[in-house]
Amino acid sequence: MNASIQILTPDRQTFIGGSDVAAILGISKWKSPFQLYHEKIGAYVEESNPLRDKVLNRGKRWEPVVVEMLIDELESQGREVKIIGRNARYQDPQHPFLAAEIDLELLIDGEEVNGEIKTVHPFAAKDWGEEGTDEIPVYYTAQVMHGLMIKPRRRAIVAALIGADDLRLHEVVRDDDLITGIRAKEIEFWQRVQDRVAPEPTEAADVKWLYGKDLGTVAEADDGLALLCQALKDKKTSFKTLEEEIEELSTSIKIRIGNAATLLYRDRPIATWKTQQTNRLDTKALETAHPEIAVAFRKTTESRVLRLK
Repeated sequence: MNASIQILTPDRQTFIGGSDVAAILGISKWKSPFQLYHEKIGAYVEESNPLRDKVLNRGKRWEPVVVEMLIDELESQGREVKIIGRNARYQDPQHPFLAAEIDLELLIDGEEVNGEIKTVHPFAAKDWGEEGTDEIPVYYTAQVMHGLMIKPRRRAIVAALIGADDLRLHEVVRDDDLITGIRAKEIEFWQRVQDRVAPEPTEAADVKWLYGKDLGTVAEADDGLALLCQALKDKKTSFKTLEEEIEELSTSIKIRIGNAATLLYRDRPIATWKTQQTNRLDTKALETAHPEIAVAFRKTTESRVLRLK
């Protein structure tokens, strides 16, 4: 295994890190290769995502707690555990643009092990396998393998805290073939960044960013593009028909439920139709009562709408 060296000052435009790997491989939940490429060349700045920011902030707050729970769990198993590193950053000696921050480095029964700390919403618990297995989301597997490539060790422990008290320890063993493939993809991607050769846009967000405004010009369609437009038109027609059928079925069911809140079939609930309240701003009333306030907080947004003729 190659020895890695530690770096101190991170600048995400100058290296590929563990959180970039899933995007490079096209398996990220959060961004495409196209978006990551434009982030690396400084052409795209990611907009604040309140939901993702909330997840990241939760992870930072809970990390010390999860580490303590991890140590307690391992010691309760009779293991000898010592923390030898926290949030250290390393870079590859052969390709310095490959780097990783390792959440936790442990000495377990004399063996050095990488550690990753994750906090998981209970709704996402289904994505995680039984404790002790390597069944973790694939995008985290890619991150772990990247870490084992940069800070070479035989295995890593992923401590996932689901909710507030369900700690699952997963062991991911180094896979050299997988690491070789990941490494090749990362080097290829970085060469794209250096050569300014962008990956193809694949996501709706890519297209929205790339073609945010029209230029008022006319484009000519070839046979293939015309067929795509017709296929989309057919799908929209089918979707509208399906929506109408869904509405008819929903209305029929509501008529039969009447004023009841829950519908039972053989003593088992199969549907509910309950009253619920939502609070929404009455913009029309606000404009009438306080037009100056309404104007001050009015926001204009732009978007392009695809309409088929």
